[in-house]
Formats: sequence, structure tokens, C-alpha cells
Amino acid sequence: MATAKKIGVLALQGDFDAHRKRLEELGAEVVLVKKPEQLEAIDGLVIPGGESSAFLKLLGEPGLEKLKRFSHRKPTFGTCAGAILLAQEIENPTQAGLGALDIRIRRNAYGRQVDSSIRQGNFGAAPMEMVFIRAPKIERVGPEVEVLATAGSDPVAVRQGRVMAATFHPELSPDQRVHQAFLDLVEAGEREARA
Repeated sequence: MATAKKIGVLALQGDFDAHRKRLEELGAEVVLVKKPEQLEAIDGLVIPGGESSAFLKLLGEPGLEKLKRFSHRKPTFGTCAGAILLAQEIENPTQAGLGALDIRIRRNAYGRQVDSSIRQGNFGAAPMEMVFIRAPKIERVGPEVEVLATAGSDPVAVRQGRVMAATFHPELSPDQRVHQAFLDLVEAGEREARA
């Protein structure tokens, strides 16, 4: 039997505990990451929703630099604010990010908190319930980026190499497919490293 992967969940703000529960349901060993030094001991990282500009303040320049290096070499999955942080281009307003995904993303593109909603989308070809809270919108997808999920004609989950992002909150729905896709990505990275 394969050993459980050690997955970090950035635990500075946002609903990191819902991600922890979902990952543990799927058999992962979860570490709540509160300090940049903890990144060295994990196989993959989830950056939850929250406020992307607050993440930048809480991480500070050295923490952001460590997170950037991690996201460019190990599996990383960002939801909502986490997706914003991973993007190459961030608008509304423009801000620094990790540049790990060749996408342009617009913060709060669907409106304020009161405009949050649960919508039907598709993960691959299969329907999926999606929870959007002050959601960003992916406005440009680079040529190396694969669209994993859509809501209407909008891409709402994408992957490039070892990096995944979702503009919705898969941790708030009972469906485990998005988190399983990330764990599969971590496992594939491990196999690649051993080869």
C-alpha cells in the first residue's frame, strides 16, 4: 500500500479546515502550514480562499518568495484567493502574485459577497455543483493551460503542469473529485521524481 502523501494547507486565513477535512477523507496526511519553513516537509500545497491581498501581507516578502519557489517546483492547488495568487496576471486591482499559472484573473468579477451563488458547472464532461463566493474570473488561459472545469462558457478550474486552480470552493461541496484530481497530480509528481 502506498504511504499517504503529506499535503500542506496554507492556514493563515480562509476556510483551510474544510480543505483539511476533505483531504483527510481521501486518505492524505494533512499539515496546516503557518510558517514558510513547513513547506520543506510537504509533497503538495493547497492555498485556500480568503483575501488575496491579506495573504500577501501575512506572508511578507520572504514568505511570498518561498511560496513562489514551492509553487514552481511542487504540486500546488489554489481555490478562489489561492487561484488569484497563483496567476501570472491579476486585475481589479493589479497585484503581485506567484506567476505559477499562465492565466489572467480578475478579482471579484462576479460581484460582492451578496452575489455569491451555488451553480451547476461541469468537471470534465460530468456535472458538478460549484460554490462561488466573491469569485474571481479567469479571463485568459495560456496555451499550456488545460481547462478542467467550466461554468457556462467560463473556465473555473485549470491545470498547468503541477499547478491547479479553481475559482469556486470545492471544499464546500460534498463532491470530492477536484481534491482527488489534486492528489492524483501529487502522486504523478512523486512517480516522476522516482523515475
